[in-house]
Amino acid sequence: MPHSSGKLSRLQKALSRQGIQVSYRDNIYQIHNEQAAATILLPDSLPLEHKAVSQLLDFASVADPQGHGAVCKACATPDFHPGSIAPVGAVVATSPDFVIPAAIGTDINCGIRLLSTGLTQAQAELHKSTIVRRLTRVILQNGRDVPVRSAGFKALFDEGPQAFIEQLPDVGLWQGVNRDRLQAELAECVGLQGFAGQSRYAPEALLQARELLRPPSAADLGSGNHFLEFCVVEEVYDRHAAYAAGLRKGDVTVMIHTGSRDVGFYVGRRWMELARQQWPQGIKHPQHGLYGLSGALAQDYLQAMGVAARYAWFNRMALAELVRKELAGIAAPDASRLIVDVPHNVVMTEGEFNVHRKGSTPAHEGQWALIPGSMGDYSFLVKGLGHEDWLRSCSHGAGRQVRRQDTRRMKQPLVESVWQCITLREERLIEEAPSAYKPVGPVLQAQEEAGLIRASVRLKPWLTFKA
Repeated sequence: MPHSSGKLSRLQKALSRQGIQVSYRDNIYQIHNEQAAATILLPDSLPLEHKAVSQLLDFASVADPQGHGAVCKACATPDFHPGSIAPVGAVVATSPDFVIPAAIGTDINCGIRLLSTGLTQAQAELHKSTIVRRLTRVILQNGRDVPVRSAGFKALFDEGPQAFIEQLPDVGLWQGVNRDRLQAELAECVGLQGFAGQSRYAPEALLQARELLRPPSAADLGSGNHFLEFCVVEEVYDRHAAYAAGLRKGDVTVMIHTGSRDVGFYVGRRWMELARQQWPQGIKHPQHGLYGLSGALAQDYLQAMGVAARYAWFNRMALAELVRKELAGIAAPDASRLIVDVPHNVVMTEGEFNVHRKGSTPAHEGQWALIPGSMGDYSFLVKGLGHEDWLRSCSHGAGRQVRRQDTRRMKQPLVESVWQCITLREERLIEEAPSAYKPVGPVLQAQEEAGLIRASVRLKPWLTFKA
């Protein structure tokens, strides 16, 4: 659908006053100013936000003031909208010796884990009240016991997830856990094996000389747009891909969306501040507040980021095991299966670039990715097509269209459709209401038409848990 000339003309004039030039064709915006250029995939039916455009060009302009590294390419996916500093939906490639900590921020390796449960919707409906009660207790009412050896965290950060699984104690959540299955499922975690790590970059509280620790952020969903959602396979578009994933129409799945919690906050804040401190004296600081790190410091950041990324894996894995444990008496025997665990807030070294994905997802050729809608809209399991122009990426969701702060002033009805949200915080029903998000249909369609992804399975929300 072509962009209406009047709408584009008004947009061009508004952005031109900020020194930004824009053109539009076939769902693609080309934007540039004197400092940088970027490309945005966005269908005509969705708005292009001025603040997000400015943030993307700021992101694209970051460079080491002494010439030791810079952004090489910048683009954005259709869930594109403003963030606190860097825009959500952005994908930026830098030279291999250069990183931008503020582009990732503190929610390091926020991502989504998708499991099949082994239940059909008909079976799940018979036990709906039990599922709600059990998951409310462990997820929302802190009724969980997730002990971890301090030696286990050290192994996680220094050696990796395999060593961590070997260190799991046989108490609490881990009593009777299938360790062989956990080891096998590491292969379904996108990018996990590429994250480095060193325990010296971790919070000291996780490395105390104690036999068992119970961190408050272990198996912690977090707030905001994070969720745990039961979905039903409503439509299969690619039966071969669905078969490979072990999914059939009517199956119940679980999506877990959360990240590294306080570990990511600890790492992100420290390294954003360090990047600012490294700015050379006598050179004017950039107004946008995005500072890069080059050389050895860039490699050190990737190791520190890897600590938080590995912790985010542990967090989602522990939440998944909680779900498996609570469903154990309902789905017997346990036929659950991890389909994919995919990040959307990390730096990944890919070829000659450090690819920064801020609210965007890796979508390499043949790789699973997830595009969730709101809790009142569909979600999609898709296959990446590895499109080079978009840095082998796709959107991480539909994207917000109403800022969370603005929704708090809205008096909208709590029942917009058949969606059901279980939460102890009534404000979540307003902040995270379906109308606060873009419709996922145009977001998905634009990416299919542009050759970024191919949809395999459509999922319909059944129960959504939000903290």
